[in-house]
Amino acid sequence: MQKIKATLISERVTSNTAEAQNLFATSRFGEKLDDKILYSLPEALFLLNEKKMEIYDHRDKKLTQKEILNKFQKIDKKFKTKYLVFKDLRQKGYIVKTALKFGAEFRVYEKGKKMEESHSKWICFPVSENSSLTWQEFSAKNRVAHSTKKNLLIAITDEEADVSYYEIKWTRT
Repeated sequence: MQKIKATLISERVTSNTAEAQNLFATSRFGEKLDDKILYSLPEALFLLNEKKMEIYDHRDKKLTQKEILNKFQKIDKKFKTKYLVFKDLRQKGYIVKTALKFGAEFRVYEKGKKMEESHSKWICFPVSENSSLTWQEFSAKNRVAHSTKKNLLIAITDEEADVSYYEIKWTRT
């Protein structure tokens, strides 16, 4: 398969190539936006690292991995944490999509489930082991998960780039 040629404009990575359309159809990378595929920043870096994508700037200059990483980290201060979680989940076979409309970073689909036939099971909040979370913030995340009929998944990254997951579900007593 030929690499996807994608363009970084402002804070968006997009492609309208046949390769992008094919990868979306087979592996659900990206989101359809008219005739283009729009990639989240973690998704774009993942595909770059998997040698499935090349990223160009608005002048059609191919960007190096270092340039891309610098740009992504300027756009999003928590990019490294988000990327580690995205990469870990995708490598484990989950489909991971953005969840901005749910007030979370990612929505995660169970393995083997088709996006068009089922809803995501989890909303995921990636956090660094060095960050803190108040009870109010934790409660707010729980309420978002409950109101969207999803389970809360807290993904904690450590200094060694390992990820630990904690699933929180509401139960009736």
